[in-house]
Amino acid sequence: MTKITLTNSKTRQKEPFEPIDPNNVRMYVCGPTVYDRAHLGNARPVIVFDVLYRLLRHLYGGEHVTYVRNFTDVDDKINAEAQRRKDAGDARPLEELIRERTDETIAWYHADMAALGNLVPDHEPRATEYIGQMIAMISDLIGKGHAYAKKGHVLFRVRSYEAYGALSGRSVDDMIAGARVEVAPFKEDPMDFVLWKPSDADLPGWDSPWGRGRPGWHIECSAMAHELLGASFDIHGGGIDLQFPHHENEIAQSACAHPEGEFARVWMHNEMLQVEGRKMSKSLGNFFTVRDLLDQGFPGEVIRFVMLSTHYSKPMDWTEAKAKAARKTLAHWQELTDKAERSRRPHLDVVDALSDDLNTSLAITRLHAHARAVETASGNERKELAARFLGTLELLGIGEDWRDGVRIAIEAAFETTALLDRLTQRLEDARAAKDWVRADAIKASLVDAGVQVMIGQDGVKRVLTPDFDPAKLEALK
Repeated sequence: MTKITLTNSKTRQKEPFEPIDPNNVRMYVCGPTVYDRAHLGNARPVIVFDVLYRLLRHLYGGEHVTYVRNFTDVDDKINAEAQRRKDAGDARPLEELIRERTDETIAWYHADMAALGNLVPDHEPRATEYIGQMIAMISDLIGKGHAYAKKGHVLFRVRSYEAYGALSGRSVDDMIAGARVEVAPFKEDPMDFVLWKPSDADLPGWDSPWGRGRPGWHIECSAMAHELLGASFDIHGGGIDLQFPHHENEIAQSACAHPEGEFARVWMHNEMLQVEGRKMSKSLGNFFTVRDLLDQGFPGEVIRFVMLSTHYSKPMDWTEAKAKAARKTLAHWQELTDKAERSRRPHLDVVDALSDDLNTSLAITRLHAHARAVETASGNERKELAARFLGTLELLGIGEDWRDGVRIAIEAAFETTALLDRLTQRLEDARAAKDWVRADAIKASLVDAGVQVMIGQDGVKRVLTPDFDPAKLEALK
Protein backbone atom coordinates (compact mmCIF):
# COMPACT_ATOMS: atom_id res chain seq x y z
CA MET A 1 0.00 0.00 0.00
CA THR A 2 1.10 3.57 -0.72
CA LYS A 3 2.41 5.21 2.45
CA ILE A 4 1.11 8.61 3.51
CA THR A 5 3.26 11.28 5.16
CA LEU A 6 1.67 14.29 6.88
CA THR A 7 3.08 17.36 8.58
CA ASN A 8 2.08 17.13 12.22
CA SER A 9 1.60 20.62 13.68
CA LYS A 10 2.25 19.24 17.15
CA THR A 11 5.74 17.91 16.34
CA ARG A 12 6.39 20.40 13.50
CA GLN A 13 7.68 17.53 11.37
CA LYS A 14 6.56 15.54 8.38
CA GLU A 15 5.82 12.04 9.68
CA PRO A 16 4.72 8.68 8.23
CA PHE A 17 1.01 8.28 8.86
CA GLU A 18 0.27 5.10 10.78
CA PRO A 19 -3.42 4.85 11.71
CA ILE A 20 -4.29 3.59 15.18
CA ASP A 21 -6.53 1.01 13.49
CA PRO A 22 -6.31 0.61 9.67
CA ASN A 23 -9.85 -0.74 9.74
CA ASN A 24 -11.13 2.39 11.47
CA VAL A 25 -9.23 5.50 10.33
CA ARG A 26 -10.73 8.50 12.11
CA MET A 27 -10.57 12.25 11.34
CA TYR A 28 -12.16 15.27 13.02
CA VAL A 29 -12.25 18.72 11.39
CA CYS A 30 -13.60 21.87 13.05
CA GLY A 31 -16.65 23.04 11.15
CA PRO A 32 -18.43 26.40 10.88
CA THR A 33 -20.29 28.51 13.39
CA VAL A 34 -23.62 28.71 11.60
CA TYR A 35 -24.72 32.32 11.84
CA ASP A 36 -24.21 33.41 8.20
CA ARG A 37 -22.98 32.37 4.75
CA ALA A 38 -19.57 30.70 4.49
CA HIS A 39 -16.95 33.09 3.12
CA LEU A 40 -14.22 31.99 0.75
CA GLY A 41 -11.70 31.47 3.56
CA ASN A 42 -14.12 29.07 5.28
CA ALA A 43 -14.09 26.91 2.15
CA ARG A 44 -10.35 26.23 2.19
CA PRO A 45 -10.24 23.73 5.08
CA VAL A 46 -13.34 22.02 3.71
CA ILE A 47 -11.64 21.44 0.35
CA VAL A 48 -8.25 20.51 1.87
CA PHE A 49 -9.65 17.88 4.21
CA ASP A 50 -12.12 16.64 1.61
CA VAL A 51 -9.13 15.66 -0.56
CA LEU A 52 -7.51 13.97 2.43
CA TYR A 53 -10.78 12.12 3.10
CA ARG A 54 -10.86 10.94 -0.53
CA LEU A 55 -7.24 9.78 -0.32
CA LEU A 56 -7.85 7.86 2.92
CA ARG A 57 -10.94 6.22 1.42
CA HIS A 58 -8.96 5.26 -1.68
CA LEU A 59 -6.12 3.68 0.31
CA TYR A 60 -8.03 2.13 3.23
CA GLY A 61 -11.52 1.66 1.76
CA GLY A 62 -14.55 3.87 2.25
CA GLU A 63 -16.05 1.61 4.91
CA HIS A 64 -12.87 1.92 7.02
CA VAL A 65 -12.75 5.73 7.25
CA THR A 66 -14.81 7.96 9.55
CA TYR A 67 -14.86 11.71 8.97
CA VAL A 68 -16.51 14.04 11.49
CA ARG A 69 -17.05 17.77 10.92
CA ASN A 70 -19.17 19.65 13.43
CA PHE A 71 -21.59 22.57 13.37
CA THR A 72 -21.30 25.12 16.16
CA ASP A 73 -24.90 26.22 16.71
CA VAL A 74 -24.40 27.82 20.15
CA ASP A 75 -22.90 31.27 19.68
CA ASP A 76 -23.47 34.91 20.57
CA LYS A 77 -23.71 35.94 16.90
CA ILE A 78 -26.49 33.40 16.34
CA ASN A 79 -28.26 34.70 19.44
CA ALA A 80 -27.92 38.29 18.22
CA GLU A 81 -29.47 37.47 14.84
CA ALA A 82 -32.37 35.68 16.51
CA GLN A 83 -32.86 38.65 18.86
CA ARG A 84 -32.83 41.02 15.87
CA ARG A 85 -35.67 39.04 14.30
CA LYS A 86 -37.56 39.12 17.58
CA ASP A 87 -37.07 42.89 17.90
CA ALA A 88 -38.34 43.24 14.33
CA GLY A 89 -41.69 41.79 15.42
CA ASP A 90 -41.36 38.00 15.25
CA ALA A 91 -43.31 36.79 18.29
CA ARG A 92 -41.92 33.24 18.34
CA PRO A 93 -39.75 32.06 21.24
CA LEU A 94 -36.05 32.85 20.95
CA GLU A 95 -35.13 29.15 20.86
CA GLU A 96 -37.37 28.65 17.82
CA LEU A 97 -35.83 31.64 16.03
CA ILE A 98 -32.33 30.34 16.80
CA ARG A 99 -33.20 26.90 15.43
CA GLU A 100 -34.69 28.46 12.29
CA ARG A 101 -31.56 30.54 11.72
CA THR A 102 -29.15 27.66 12.23
CA ASP A 103 -31.22 25.28 10.06
CA GLU A 104 -31.24 27.92 7.33
CA THR A 105 -27.50 28.53 7.57
CA ILE A 106 -26.65 24.81 7.61
CA ALA A 107 -28.73 24.35 4.45
CA TRP A 108 -26.80 27.18 2.78
CA TYR A 109 -23.52 25.64 3.88
CA HIS A 110 -24.43 22.22 2.49
CA ALA A 111 -25.45 23.73 -0.84
CA ASP A 112 -22.32 25.88 -1.14
CA MET A 113 -19.89 23.12 -0.15
CA ALA A 114 -21.58 20.66 -2.52
CA ALA A 115 -21.18 23.21 -5.33
CA LEU A 116 -17.43 23.13 -4.63
CA GLY A 117 -17.36 19.34 -5.09
CA ASN A 118 -17.02 18.32 -1.44
CA LEU A 119 -18.27 15.00 -0.09
CA VAL A 120 -20.54 15.00 2.96
CA PRO A 121 -18.69 13.80 6.09
CA ASP A 122 -19.84 10.62 7.82
CA HIS A 123 -21.02 12.62 10.84
CA GLU A 124 -22.02 16.29 11.12
CA PRO A 125 -22.86 16.75 14.82
CA ARG A 126 -24.56 19.91 16.04
CA ALA A 127 -23.25 21.20 19.37
CA THR A 128 -26.78 21.50 20.76
CA GLU A 129 -27.24 17.75 20.36
CA TYR A 130 -24.31 16.98 22.70
CA ILE A 131 -24.97 19.25 25.68
CA GLY A 132 -25.33 16.23 28.00
CA GLN A 133 -21.90 14.93 27.01
CA MET A 134 -20.40 18.40 27.57
CA ILE A 135 -21.91 18.67 31.05
CA ALA A 136 -20.59 15.21 31.93
CA MET A 137 -17.10 16.09 30.70
CA ILE A 138 -17.09 19.37 32.62
CA SER A 139 -18.21 17.58 35.81
CA ASP A 140 -15.38 15.08 35.35
CA LEU A 141 -12.82 17.87 34.95
CA ILE A 142 -14.06 19.52 38.16
CA GLY A 143 -13.83 16.18 39.99
CA LYS A 144 -10.22 15.75 38.85
CA GLY A 145 -9.23 19.24 39.93
CA HIS A 146 -8.74 20.59 36.40
CA ALA A 147 -11.74 22.93 36.50
CA TYR A 148 -13.65 25.00 39.06
CA ALA A 149 -17.09 26.60 39.35
CA LYS A 150 -17.55 30.20 40.37
CA LYS A 151 -20.48 32.62 40.02
CA GLY A 152 -22.35 30.38 37.58
CA HIS A 153 -19.25 29.91 35.42
CA VAL A 154 -17.01 26.87 35.12
CA LEU A 155 -13.40 27.50 34.08
CA PHE A 156 -10.57 25.22 33.06
CA ARG A 157 -7.51 25.53 35.29
CA VAL A 158 -4.82 25.97 32.62
CA ARG A 159 -1.83 25.53 34.93
CA SER A 160 -3.15 22.10 35.95
CA TYR A 161 -2.08 20.80 32.53
CA GLU A 162 1.71 20.95 32.29
CA ALA A 163 1.86 20.49 28.50
CA TYR A 164 -0.36 23.52 27.78
CA GLY A 165 1.14 25.50 24.89
CA ALA A 166 2.91 22.57 23.19
CA LEU A 167 0.76 22.79 20.05
CA SER A 168 1.25 26.51 19.50
CA GLY A 169 4.79 26.57 20.91
CA ARG A 170 4.11 29.13 23.64
CA SER A 171 4.52 29.13 27.41
CA VAL A 172 1.65 30.18 29.64
CA ASP A 173 3.61 33.13 31.04
CA ASP A 174 4.53 34.35 27.55
CA MET A 175 0.89 34.10 26.51
CA ILE A 176 -0.23 36.18 29.47
CA ALA A 177 2.42 38.82 28.72
CA GLY A 178 1.73 39.01 25.00
CA ALA A 179 -1.97 38.35 24.61
CA ARG A 180 -5.16 40.12 25.44
CA VAL A 181 -6.96 37.81 27.84
CA GLU A 182 -10.23 38.40 29.63
CA VAL A 183 -9.66 39.49 33.21
CA ALA A 184 -12.68 38.52 35.29
CA PRO A 185 -13.18 38.42 39.07
CA PHE A 186 -14.23 34.77 38.92
CA LYS A 187 -10.93 33.64 37.31
CA GLU A 188 -8.12 32.17 39.40
CA ASP A 189 -5.67 32.84 36.57
CA PRO A 190 -5.96 35.17 33.54
CA MET A 191 -5.36 32.24 31.14
CA ASP A 192 -8.16 30.06 32.53
CA PHE A 193 -10.88 29.63 29.90
CA VAL A 194 -14.63 29.14 30.10
CA LEU A 195 -16.19 25.69 29.94
CA TRP A 196 -19.68 26.82 30.98
CA LYS A 197 -21.29 30.23 31.35
CA PRO A 198 -24.65 31.41 32.70
CA SER A 199 -27.61 32.31 30.49
CA ASP A 200 -30.25 34.88 31.37
CA ALA A 201 -33.87 34.69 30.26
CA ASP A 202 -33.05 36.28 26.88
CA LEU A 203 -30.46 33.66 25.94
CA PRO A 204 -30.65 29.94 25.14
CA GLY A 205 -29.68 27.75 28.06
CA TRP A 206 -29.70 24.27 29.55
CA ASP A 207 -30.00 23.13 33.13
CA SER A 208 -26.71 22.05 34.72
CA PRO A 209 -25.21 21.51 38.21
CA TRP A 210 -23.96 25.12 37.99
CA GLY A 211 -27.27 26.65 37.02
CA ARG A 212 -28.96 27.39 33.71
CA GLY A 213 -26.33 28.17 31.10
CA ARG A 214 -24.58 27.20 27.90
CA PRO A 215 -21.20 25.67 26.99
CA GLY A 216 -18.02 27.47 26.04
CA TRP A 217 -16.80 26.98 22.48
CA HIS A 218 -13.80 24.76 23.19
CA ILE A 219 -15.59 22.06 25.18
CA GLU A 220 -17.99 21.46 22.29
CA CYS A 221 -15.43 19.89 19.95
CA SER A 222 -13.79 17.85 22.72
CA ALA A 223 -17.11 16.31 23.75
CA MET A 224 -18.28 15.60 20.19
CA ALA A 225 -14.93 14.15 19.10
CA HIS A 226 -14.83 11.82 22.11
CA GLU A 227 -18.41 10.69 21.63
CA LEU A 228 -18.00 9.91 17.92
CA LEU A 229 -14.32 8.93 17.60
CA GLY A 230 -13.20 7.85 21.07
CA ALA A 231 -10.44 8.95 23.43
CA SER A 232 -7.81 8.47 20.68
CA PHE A 233 -8.19 9.12 16.97
CA ASP A 234 -5.92 9.73 14.02
CA ILE A 235 -6.22 13.25 12.59
CA HIS A 236 -7.59 16.58 13.79
CA GLY A 237 -7.73 19.36 11.20
CA GLY A 238 -8.68 22.98 10.79
CA GLY A 239 -7.43 26.40 9.78
CA ILE A 240 -4.25 27.83 11.28
CA ASP A 241 -6.38 30.51 12.96
CA LEU A 242 -7.80 27.77 15.22
CA GLN A 243 -4.44 26.49 16.45
CA PHE A 244 -4.55 28.89 19.40
CA PRO A 245 -6.57 29.11 21.50
CA HIS A 246 -9.20 26.67 20.23
CA HIS A 247 -7.09 23.61 19.47
CA GLU A 248 -4.71 24.26 22.34
CA ASN A 249 -7.68 24.31 24.71
CA GLU A 250 -9.21 21.21 23.13
CA ILE A 251 -6.02 19.27 23.81
CA ALA A 252 -5.79 20.44 27.42
CA GLN A 253 -9.34 19.61 28.44
CA SER A 254 -9.43 16.32 26.50
CA ALA A 255 -6.08 15.11 27.83
CA CYS A 256 -7.17 15.88 31.41
CA ALA A 257 -10.63 14.35 31.03
CA HIS A 258 -9.36 11.23 29.25
CA PRO A 259 -5.71 10.66 30.24
CA GLU A 260 -5.99 7.09 28.97
CA GLY A 261 -6.19 8.39 25.39
CA GLU A 262 -4.08 10.48 23.03
CA PHE A 263 -6.95 12.63 21.74
CA ALA A 264 -5.66 13.44 18.21
CA ARG A 265 -2.40 11.80 17.14
CA VAL A 266 -1.81 14.07 14.12
CA TRP A 267 -2.75 17.78 13.93
CA MET A 268 -3.02 19.46 10.54
CA HIS A 269 -3.58 23.16 9.86
CA ASN A 270 -4.16 24.89 6.54
CA GLU A 271 -2.87 28.40 6.02
CA MET A 272 -5.04 31.46 5.46
CA LEU A 273 -6.52 32.89 2.28
CA GLN A 274 -5.78 36.20 0.57
CA VAL A 275 -7.50 38.02 -2.29
CA GLU A 276 -5.28 39.60 -4.94
CA GLY A 277 -2.34 39.56 -2.49
CA ARG A 278 -4.21 41.18 0.41
CA LYS A 279 -5.90 39.82 3.49
CA MET A 280 -9.62 39.39 2.86
CA SER A 281 -11.61 41.93 4.87
CA LYS A 282 -14.80 43.93 4.58
CA SER A 283 -12.91 47.18 5.16
CA LEU A 284 -10.80 46.54 2.04
CA GLY A 285 -13.86 45.69 -0.04
CA ASN A 286 -12.46 42.28 -1.00
CA PHE A 287 -14.61 40.15 1.29
CA PHE A 288 -17.00 37.74 -0.38
CA THR A 289 -18.83 34.54 0.34
CA VAL A 290 -18.72 31.32 -1.64
CA ARG A 291 -22.26 32.08 -2.77
CA ASP A 292 -21.16 35.51 -4.02
CA LEU A 293 -18.65 33.85 -6.36
CA LEU A 294 -21.10 31.19 -7.50
CA ASP A 295 -23.74 33.81 -8.24
CA GLN A 296 -21.19 35.84 -10.18
CA GLY A 297 -20.81 32.85 -12.50
CA PHE A 298 -17.66 31.21 -11.14
CA PRO A 299 -18.27 27.44 -11.36
CA GLY A 300 -17.57 25.55 -8.16
CA GLU A 301 -14.88 23.43 -9.83
CA VAL A 302 -12.96 26.55 -10.83
CA ILE A 303 -12.97 27.76 -7.22
CA ARG A 304 -11.85 24.31 -6.07
CA PHE A 305 -9.07 24.09 -8.67
CA VAL A 306 -7.65 27.48 -7.68
CA MET A 307 -7.67 26.42 -4.01
CA LEU A 308 -5.87 23.14 -4.74
CA SER A 309 -3.22 24.79 -6.89
CA THR A 310 -1.48 25.96 -3.68
CA HIS A 311 -0.19 23.57 -1.00
CA TYR A 312 -2.40 23.68 2.08
CA SER A 313 0.51 24.77 4.31
CA LYS A 314 1.06 27.98 2.33
CA PRO A 315 -1.13 31.11 2.12
CA MET A 316 -3.52 30.82 -0.83
CA ASP A 317 -4.06 33.89 -3.01
CA TRP A 318 -7.36 34.05 -4.91
CA THR A 319 -6.95 36.13 -8.09
CA GLU A 320 -8.99 36.71 -11.22
CA ALA A 321 -6.00 35.61 -13.30
CA LYS A 322 -5.84 32.25 -11.52
CA ALA A 323 -9.59 31.76 -11.98
CA LYS A 324 -9.30 32.43 -15.72
CA ALA A 325 -6.39 30.01 -16.06
CA ALA A 326 -8.30 27.36 -14.10
CA ARG A 327 -11.31 27.83 -16.35
CA LYS A 328 -9.22 27.21 -19.47
CA THR A 329 -7.53 24.15 -17.98
CA LEU A 330 -10.77 22.55 -16.81
CA ALA A 331 -12.56 23.27 -20.07
CA HIS A 332 -9.73 21.56 -21.95
CA TRP A 333 -9.73 18.58 -19.60
CA GLN A 334 -13.46 18.25 -20.05
CA GLU A 335 -12.97 18.04 -23.80
CA LEU A 336 -10.28 15.36 -23.36
CA THR A 337 -12.54 13.20 -21.21
CA ASP A 338 -15.82 13.76 -23.03
CA LYS A 339 -17.82 10.48 -22.90
CA ALA A 340 -14.92 8.62 -21.29
CA GLU A 341 -15.73 5.74 -18.96
CA ARG A 342 -14.33 6.41 -15.51
CA SER A 343 -11.46 4.10 -14.54
CA ARG A 344 -11.02 3.07 -10.92
CA ARG A 345 -7.23 2.85 -11.40
CA PRO A 346 -5.91 6.37 -10.76
CA HIS A 347 -2.41 7.26 -11.89
CA LEU A 348 0.01 6.21 -9.17
CA ASP A 349 2.22 9.29 -9.48
CA VAL A 350 -0.78 11.48 -8.61
CA VAL A 351 -1.67 9.22 -5.66
CA ASP A 352 1.97 9.50 -4.57
CA ALA A 353 1.85 13.31 -4.77
CA LEU A 354 -1.27 13.44 -2.59
CA SER A 355 0.26 10.92 -0.20
CA ASP A 356 3.27 13.23 0.24
CA ASP A 357 1.71 15.63 2.76
CA LEU A 358 -1.31 16.21 0.53
CA ASN A 359 0.71 17.91 -2.21
CA THR A 360 -2.17 18.98 -4.43
CA SER A 361 -0.06 21.45 -6.39
CA LEU A 362 2.32 18.65 -7.43
CA ALA A 363 -0.66 16.42 -8.22
CA ILE A 364 -2.01 19.07 -10.59
CA THR A 365 1.40 19.41 -12.27
CA ARG A 366 1.37 15.66 -12.90
CA LEU A 367 -2.20 15.82 -14.17
CA HIS A 368 -1.07 18.30 -16.83
CA ALA A 369 1.46 15.71 -18.02
CA HIS A 370 -1.23 13.01 -18.16
CA ALA A 371 -3.49 15.38 -20.10
CA ARG A 372 -0.75 15.77 -22.72
CA ALA A 373 -0.50 11.99 -22.95
CA VAL A 374 -4.24 11.77 -23.68
CA GLU A 375 -3.87 14.45 -26.37
CA THR A 376 -1.13 12.57 -28.25
CA ALA A 377 -2.73 9.12 -28.02
CA SER A 378 -5.31 7.68 -30.39
CA GLY A 379 -7.77 4.81 -30.68
CA ASN A 380 -8.12 2.41 -27.75
CA GLU A 381 -5.03 3.81 -26.05
CA ARG A 382 -6.62 7.27 -25.97
CA LYS A 383 -9.84 5.80 -24.56
CA GLU A 384 -7.96 3.99 -21.83
CA LEU A 385 -5.83 7.02 -20.93
CA ALA A 386 -8.87 9.34 -20.89
CA ALA A 387 -10.72 6.95 -18.58
CA ARG A 388 -7.77 6.71 -16.22
CA PHE A 389 -7.27 10.48 -16.32
CA LEU A 390 -10.93 11.01 -15.40
CA GLY A 391 -10.68 8.50 -12.57
CA THR A 392 -7.56 10.25 -11.26
CA LEU A 393 -9.33 13.62 -11.22
CA GLU A 394 -11.88 12.17 -8.84
CA LEU A 395 -9.22 11.96 -6.11
CA LEU A 396 -9.13 15.76 -6.20
CA GLY A 397 -12.91 16.03 -6.33
CA ILE A 398 -12.86 17.24 -9.94
CA GLY A 399 -14.77 15.96 -12.93
CA GLU A 400 -17.39 13.93 -11.09
CA ASP A 401 -20.13 15.26 -13.41
CA TRP A 402 -18.12 14.72 -16.58
CA ARG A 403 -19.69 11.51 -17.77
CA ASP A 404 -21.71 10.35 -20.76
CA GLY A 405 -21.26 13.69 -22.48
CA VAL A 406 -22.93 15.60 -19.62
CA ARG A 407 -20.41 18.34 -18.91
CA ILE A 408 -20.35 21.47 -16.80
CA ALA A 409 -20.09 24.35 -19.25
CA ILE A 410 -17.19 26.20 -17.64
CA GLU A 411 -16.29 28.19 -20.72
CA ALA A 412 -19.93 29.19 -21.21
CA ALA A 413 -20.23 30.21 -17.58
CA PHE A 414 -17.35 32.65 -17.87
CA GLU A 415 -18.65 34.02 -21.17
CA THR A 416 -22.01 34.55 -19.47
CA THR A 417 -20.33 36.36 -16.58
CA ALA A 418 -18.54 38.68 -18.99
CA LEU A 419 -21.83 39.44 -20.76
CA LEU A 420 -23.55 40.08 -17.42
CA ASP A 421 -20.75 42.46 -16.48
CA ARG A 422 -21.26 44.43 -19.71
CA LEU A 423 -25.04 44.62 -19.26
CA THR A 424 -24.69 45.65 -15.63
CA GLN A 425 -22.29 48.42 -16.67
CA ARG A 426 -24.78 49.59 -19.32
CA LEU A 427 -27.48 49.75 -16.66
CA GLU A 428 -25.22 51.75 -14.32
CA ASP A 429 -24.22 54.11 -17.19
CA ALA A 430 -27.88 54.69 -18.09
CA ARG A 431 -28.73 55.46 -14.48
CA ALA A 432 -25.75 57.82 -14.18
CA ALA A 433 -26.96 59.64 -17.32
CA LYS A 434 -30.50 59.68 -15.84
CA ASP A 435 -31.73 57.86 -18.94
CA TRP A 436 -34.46 56.12 -16.95
CA VAL A 437 -36.24 54.69 -20.00
CA ARG A 438 -33.09 52.91 -21.16
CA ALA A 439 -32.22 51.83 -17.61
CA ASP A 440 -35.69 50.35 -17.07
CA ALA A 441 -35.50 48.52 -20.39
CA ILE A 442 -32.12 46.94 -19.54
CA LYS A 443 -33.33 45.94 -16.09
CA ALA A 444 -36.54 44.44 -17.50
CA SER A 445 -34.54 42.40 -20.03
CA LEU A 446 -32.27 41.06 -17.29
CA VAL A 447 -35.23 40.12 -15.10
CA ASP A 448 -36.89 38.41 -18.07
CA ALA A 449 -33.70 36.33 -18.51
CA GLY A 450 -33.94 35.18 -14.88
CA VAL A 451 -31.52 37.65 -13.31
CA GLN A 452 -32.55 39.26 -10.03
CA VAL A 453 -31.44 42.91 -10.13
CA MET A 454 -30.88 44.85 -6.90
CA ILE A 455 -30.17 48.58 -7.07
CA GLY A 456 -28.87 50.33 -3.97
CA GLN A 457 -26.39 52.88 -2.71
CA ASP A 458 -23.52 50.53 -3.57
CA GLY A 459 -24.62 50.27 -7.19
CA VAL A 460 -26.18 47.39 -9.12
CA LYS A 461 -25.99 43.82 -7.87
CA ARG A 462 -27.35 40.77 -9.63
CA VAL A 463 -28.13 37.19 -8.66
CA LEU A 464 -28.92 34.33 -11.03
CA THR A 465 -32.26 32.75 -10.12
CA PRO A 466 -33.28 29.12 -10.85
CA ASP A 467 -35.18 30.51 -13.89
CA PHE A 468 -32.01 31.92 -15.46
CA ASP A 469 -31.99 31.40 -19.24
CA PRO A 470 -28.62 32.08 -20.93
CA ALA A 471 -30.28 32.03 -24.34
CA LYS A 472 -32.36 35.11 -23.44
CA LEU A 473 -29.23 36.81 -22.19
CA GLU A 474 -27.44 36.13 -25.48
CA ALA A 475 -30.14 38.10 -27.29
CA LEU A 476 -29.11 41.20 -25.34
CA LYS A 477 -25.53 41.33 -26.69
